[in-house]
Amino acid sequence: MARRRARRNRALRRLRSRERMNRLLPNALTMMGLCAGLTAMRFGLQGHWLAGVLLITAAALLDSLDGRMARLMGGPTEFGGQLDSLVDAIAFGVSPVMLIYLWSLQEAGGLGWAITALFAVCCVLRLARFNVAASDPDLPPWAGSYFSGVPAPAGAGLALLPLIVSNGLDWEALQSPWLTGPWTLGVGVLMISRIPTYSFKRLRVPHHMVRVAMAGVAAVAAAMITEPWLALATLIIAYMITIPFSIRSFNRRQRETEAVATPSPPEPPPEGPVSPANE
Repeated sequence: MARRRARRNRALRRLRSRERMNRLLPNALTMMGLCAGLTAMRFGLQGHWLAGVLLITAAALLDSLDGRMARLMGGPTEFGGQLDSLVDAIAFGVSPVMLIYLWSLQEAGGLGWAITALFAVCCVLRLARFNVAASDPDLPPWAGSYFSGVPAPAGAGLALLPLIVSNGLDWEALQSPWLTGPWTLGVGVLMISRIPTYSFKRLRVPHHMVRVAMAGVAAVAAAMITEPWLALATLIIAYMITIPFSIRSFNRRQRETEAVATPSPPEPPPEGPVSPANE
């Protein structure tokens, strides 16, 4: 009897240890994303723009992985969700716009700094709204396939697009603060807008397309190694192209849901003379 209890206690301790490890790994990825975002600002201060942009790209990749890992290892926790939002505010709300400020917006003086601060504020507001919407029980199941507004990692990429294109194609005209300022403000507005955008967190690759997807990932990786500026610009522009399609898809699903929820009006009585039997 004592041996059974000892074995049971050891098994419980191993199970609890595994549960703690399952919770630790996603949060460790989140913290790695935070370190990548902070280090991107350090490289920006030194004028190493490619290293800074690649570190923010790495932070976005880690942000997509930590949630998936949390779901695979027993589901995300409240602590992990709050930590993820705080890290996103720094990695995608502060780091990218600081690179833009150091590269271009500081030439506009106080106005450039005001635009920098407004972008960070828009990102924080967008993340706060996301946290509130995630706990809304009235959302239809299909709503999880869309974001309300441009998500923070995509907003960071859109904000960095002038820097990426300018360095990739050697277009110095894009460095003008009178171009990057309105662009950065526009991206901030997109983040806090109600425009529906695709959420790729639920993306599933069909079994017969796995090899094609792997070949595509290999092609993107090769392009990132050989031509990182052009590869990043292509990915960001491709995301921009998906926004009109996400709006149309969201509106179609919303109309279908409203049509199912709205009861059909009763049929009118048949016209014509009333028979004596029905009087």
